[in-house]
Amino acid sequence: MLDIRWIRENPELFDAALEKRGLAPHARKLIDLDGRRRELQTAAQAVQTERNDASKRIGAVKAQGGDAQELIDEVADLRDKLQAMEADEKEVAAALNEELSALPNIPADDVPVGNDEDSNIEVRRVGEPRTFSFEPLDHVAIGEKLGGMDFERAAKLSGSRFVVLSGQLARLERALSAFMLDIHTEEYGYKEVSPPVLVRDETVYGTGQLPKFAEDLFRTENGFWLIPTAEVPLTNMVAGDILTQNDLPVRLTALTNCFRSEAGAAGRDTRGMLRQHQFNKVELVSIVHPDESEAEHQRMTEAAEQILQRLGLPYRVMMLSSGDMGFSARRTFDLEAWLPGQNLYREISSCSTCGDFQARRMNARFRSEGEKGTRFMHTLNGSGVAVGRALIAVVENYQNEDGSVTVPDALRPYMAGVEVLNPDGA
Repeated sequence: MLDIRWIRENPELFDAALEKRGLAPHARKLIDLDGRRRELQTAAQAVQTERNDASKRIGAVKAQGGDAQELIDEVADLRDKLQAMEADEKEVAAALNEELSALPNIPADDVPVGNDEDSNIEVRRVGEPRTFSFEPLDHVAIGEKLGGMDFERAAKLSGSRFVVLSGQLARLERALSAFMLDIHTEEYGYKEVSPPVLVRDETVYGTGQLPKFAEDLFRTENGFWLIPTAEVPLTNMVAGDILTQNDLPVRLTALTNCFRSEAGAAGRDTRGMLRQHQFNKVELVSIVHPDESEAEHQRMTEAAEQILQRLGLPYRVMMLSSGDMGFSARRTFDLEAWLPGQNLYREISSCSTCGDFQARRMNARFRSEGEKGTRFMHTLNGSGVAVGRALIAVVENYQNEDGSVTVPDALRPYMAGVEVLNPDGA
């Protein structure tokens, strides 16, 4: 959530930032609502003071044996007036909160301005795409040859946008997950967590998926939300907390199932595993001092890049434009792995810094030593990485003409030394 005080003090900058997001000006409406809220607060405080004074006079009059009925009636009238004013203030505050809750984060100054992915900027490329002596297949054709990727059986069980992995491909998926977690915990200091995948309204609100993106999520009949990413429970682990500065940074990682309705992606990537309703992902979350968030964004991106580098996957780093970023992000770096079966780079990780946007929604604060007041933490999140997409990238980049897939060196310790996935080994 955005800071209304900053908006009051910088209305033109705020509207200019919203324009980068493709949104109309909102400063005037927000400032008017905030002004009305503050007026009601001030007036209510004045009425409360008047009521307190009248109440004290009642005691004094009674102590002198006088008739205090007029003062008693006055106090009752002031009480009714105060209750009405507090109700009005609560209504205006709710309206202001609703307006602020629907607005995205403000882009960082270096974020390219644009409406969509066409305005994204390539930061760097790492690795060269392999030159094949044969026409490379996509992961669906490879998976079918290996016998461990079954979309028809998944459709029988659950419908479209699901897959059943079995045999050596299921093992490869498990190996990728364990490999990623080991890198992040042992080398980058992330603490492994196994969080719930069913969460409450306030949890999804805290990271910005509610109220605006409810249609992108799955909800159970008894009111739980299936998480779209482990960012949701991991970031909310500090919701409502006041940490000390010495508690920071908090770095968390988790392997979870993720669930997305893909409501806004009808007709896109319907073939294969690229866009599923259910998928596995290793998530990275950092909760840091505001002074450290810029450096932490680079560090988190490096951690995700390490996975791709050690798997020997060619990739590029893209800075997303203001119109392509997620709702809560100030800046996002996408890692896009080369997929020879599509002859394209495709997203495999997004690493975002959110500033204090999510912390305000969660009321997550910290206190520096020797200071009375508190400040909002900064939060970051990134895919470290999407396991299914990593599997796609591995099988496409390491495919052989006979339909087999060479196992990358980094994964062989997790595959009991298996070096090749063969079509007859499913």
